[in-house]
Amino acid sequence: MKRVFVASDNIFTPLGFTTQANLRSIIAGETGIKLHEDIDLSPEPFWASVIETDRLNEAFTSMGNVHDFTRLEKMLICSVADALTGLNIDIAGERTLMILSTTKGSIDLLDTRYRNGFDAKRVYLWETARVLQRYFGMFNKPLVVSNACISGLLAIIIASRLIRNGSYDHIIVTGADLVTEFVLSGFKSFQSLCQGVCKPFDINRQGLSLGEAAGTVILSATEEEIVNESLVFAGAGFSSNDANHISGPSRTGEGLLIAITRTLQNSGLSVDHVSAHGTATPYNDEMEAIALNRAGLNNVPVNSMKGYWGHTLGAAGIIESVACIHSLKNNLLIKTMGFETIGVTQPIAVINNTCKSMLQSCLKIASGFGGCNASLLFHK
Repeated sequence: MKRVFVASDNIFTPLGFTTQANLRSIIAGETGIKLHEDIDLSPEPFWASVIETDRLNEAFTSMGNVHDFTRLEKMLICSVADALTGLNIDIAGERTLMILSTTKGSIDLLDTRYRNGFDAKRVYLWETARVLQRYFGMFNKPLVVSNACISGLLAIIIASRLIRNGSYDHIIVTGADLVTEFVLSGFKSFQSLCQGVCKPFDINRQGLSLGEAAGTVILSATEEEIVNESLVFAGAGFSSNDANHISGPSRTGEGLLIAITRTLQNSGLSVDHVSAHGTATPYNDEMEAIALNRAGLNNVPVNSMKGYWGHTLGAAGIIESVACIHSLKNNLLIKTMGFETIGVTQPIAVINNTCKSMLQSCLKIASGFGGCNASLLFHK
């Protein structure tokens, strides 16, 4: 079985359009979550992390006509192009694949106000994949992974398996989602949105913050393709399902525990850091705390990145994995924005101050609607 190297990455959010720009903002304690007033998205003001359209179009100008691509497509193309910078891989070759992760895709096109002359089929996820294939001149048709909020992490897991079994040499995993009227109204119906910046695992948490972002991770079977000197591997990863409820997670953390346990058993490695899903909702935070305790990880430093970017749905597993990767490279534990006082019944070691620590591995976990769970171990 081949080893799977993390060759390159990108984070594309309101905090910056490169990984390094995002990391600088995070270390400085900045958040992209702001109060917005846009009656096209919501009749009342809402808190979210939203990319400014003018900034997006300016960034895309050198890559193509801004009117030829949807908002989501522009985000994805910018993210992939940045991640490809400096890499010497044959993107048009038969041994290179792209996997697209998204939960809703260009769902803004369902509103004719945003159609702007695009064919109605551009709303379909498979069509977004085809647009990316044509733009980058890829030989292989991209795969699409859309499995609620574990989509991004599951896409990386699938990519690592495909490389490990020899199906491909390079896989570009990219994902994005938008803050739209559809998404906002859906989470409002659950009464799960926070008025302000979300507070994962905190006793005073009020709910989640939404965000829009794109992210890319390029995995490779070839060590020579690595851009940075520090090598990080995408190791064992598994997914599971609670079979519990359409939106609520298992109260015992059973599904997530299964994913974590199988990941650790197959990796044979210990865990130095956990990057949680950490949505700042009562059921998710409590379930994760229970699962981490049952897995014997209650004393391992754990954080949530949702206070910086909001919940970015299909991009979350990717951009939060990139944060894991660079935490390992820099031996850095990033604090949980918004956290002050523990607010779950099971003790976990939530990081409340960014600090240096010698790290060899990071466990990234995610959970989503329908009871889905995923777990992946990154290691040096």
